[in-house]
Amino acid sequence: MTTLLGISGSLRAQSTNTMLLRNAARIFAADTFIEGKIRLPLYDGDLEAAEGIPQAVQTLSDQIAAADAVIIATPEYNKAIPGVLKNALDWVSRTAGKPWDGKPLAIMSATAGRSGGERTQFSLRDAMFTFSPRIIHQPEVLVANSSKQFDDAGVLINEINLKGLTAQMEKLRSMI
Repeated sequence: MTTLLGISGSLRAQSTNTMLLRNAARIFAADTFIEGKIRLPLYDGDLEAAEGIPQAVQTLSDQIAAADAVIIATPEYNKAIPGVLKNALDWVSRTAGKPWDGKPLAIMSATAGRSGGERTQFSLRDAMFTFSPRIIHQPEVLVANSSKQFDDAGVLINEINLKGLTAQMEKLRSMI
């Protein structure tokens, strides 16, 4: 029984990163797929001291720890990861244990621009360094011009992107 956790770095309902995440999960074909929620309060040390770790943060941390593998699909905001994703990483770093340690992790991005999110992936790899997951570096999944890469049902239609996503999910599965 495999459990796959997916985290989208975008909160938008029609996010192409969430669509990409769901396509990856379909290809991966885990027994259980969970979408982690990162709509969390802004990290605040005073809040943590007064109230402890918010339940939504603890839930996300527990989901990371329990998953056999994790996928993060993230847009590129001003050449880096979105603040909401960085906030989630900061909060999870405050939980007990080391949920990311040794965890197989696939990173992907869908962006409106032509680079497909190269800089956001670099930024995310840098942010993840201290947590010590086992990040897949190749093949990269960089979906450019993302609004035109999915059909009305949210299915990835670009064959080159599908081929790369399939190869990445096969590699992620082999790391479990």
